[in-house]
Amino acid sequence: MTTVYRVYDKTLIPHPKSLNPNSNSRAIIARLLHFTSSRVVQKFPTTISHFHRSNTLKFGISNPKFPRTIITYCSSASPSAVQVTEEASATIIDGKRVAKDIREEVAVEISRMKDKIGIVPGLAVILVGDRKDSATYVRNKKKACDSVGINSYEVRLAEDSTEEEVVNHISKFNDDPSVHGILVQLPLPRHMDEEKILDAVCIEKDVDGFHPENMGRLAMRGREPSFVPCTPKGCIELLHRYDIPIKGKRAVVIGRSNIVGTPAAFLLQREDATVTVVHSRTENAEEITREADIIISAVGQPNMVRGSWVKPGAVIIDVGINPVEDPECARGYRLVGDICYEEARKVASAITPVPGGVGPMTIAMLLSNTLISAKRIHNFS
Repeated sequence: MTTVYRVYDKTLIPHPKSLNPNSNSRAIIARLLHFTSSRVVQKFPTTISHFHRSNTLKFGISNPKFPRTIITYCSSASPSAVQVTEEASATIIDGKRVAKDIREEVAVEISRMKDKIGIVPGLAVILVGDRKDSATYVRNKKKACDSVGINSYEVRLAEDSTEEEVVNHISKFNDDPSVHGILVQLPLPRHMDEEKILDAVCIEKDVDGFHPENMGRLAMRGREPSFVPCTPKGCIELLHRYDIPIKGKRAVVIGRSNIVGTPAAFLLQREDATVTVVHSRTENAEEITREADIIISAVGQPNMVRGSWVKPGAVIIDVGINPVEDPECARGYRLVGDICYEEARKVASAITPVPGGVGPMTIAMLLSNTLISAKRIHNFS
C-alpha cells in the first residue's frame, strides 16, 4: 500500500550530501520538513509516494536537474530516492483561513483596548446609489465589523445625491471622535468627482489608503503611509504568512489601477523585489510575465493569464474576480480570476484560488487598518 505525504518547500538544494539533518545551516534546515510515523506534521499539496516508512523522516530536493526527485533521511534505514507524482499541483494559498486568523487577532486587540482605555474602534461607511454589488460589499463589511467588535456606522444616499451631500457626511465623520475610519464605497455615480470626494476624507481616518498623501508616502523610500490600501496589503500579507520570499525576486504586477495595481507595485518595491508593471499598452506581456517569480494580477479579465505565461515554480496572487456564464451553476454563472487556474496550478508553486483567495483578505485588512487608526488616535500600544 502506498503511503502519501506532502511537501511544501520545493526550493532546489544543490546536492544531497549537503542535506545534513544535524547541520546548523539555516539555508539547509529551512528546506527540510519533519514527519513522524503516526502523522504528517505539515500538509502541503505536492504529493510524494513510494518511500520506506520509518520513525523519523527528513527530506529535501536532491538534484536541481531533477526537481521531482526527493531524497529521504530515515532513522532506521539508509536514504532512498522517491518520486513526486506528476499530478502534483501548486500549494493553495488559503485566503479564507489567513483572513480568519487576522480577524481573530484584531478581535483580541480590540478587547484589550476596550478593557484598558474604554475605547472601541469605529468604522463609517458611505454608500451612494443602489448597486447590488456595492450593497453586498457594505453588508459584508458591517458583518465583519460586528464579528470583531468594531462599531459600524452607515450612511446610504440616493443615486442622484449631490457631491456636497456626500462631502457633508464625510466632514461629520471627520469630526466624530467615535469614528476612527471612513470608507466611501466605490464606484460612485458617474456625475460625481471621485477624486474630490476621496480627498475630503481626513488622512488620519483614511483606512482605505486612497488619499493622495498616503499614496505619495507609499511610493517614497523612507516615508511611511498612514494606511496601505487594503487589497494590495492583503496580497503582501498572504506572501508573508506563507513564508514566500520577496526580497531579490522578480515580480510582475498585471494592472495599474490606483486601488490595486499601482500600490501593489510600490509594496513589492518596498520588499526589495524587482518590479515590472504590465498593462493594456504593454508589448510582449506574456514574455514579460513568464520571467516573474511572483505574479500579482488585478486586471479584471477572466482567465487572461494562461499557463504558458507562468514560469515553473512562480507564485501567483490572483486579485481578479470575474463572473462567467455557467449554466450548470444555480446562479447561471461562476466566479473566476484573471488567471486560468486549472492551467496555472500545474506550473506554479503556489496560487490563490478564486473565490477564497484575496477577497477575504481585503475586508480583514480593512478591520486591521481601523484598529491601527484607533490605536494611533488614542496613543494606545
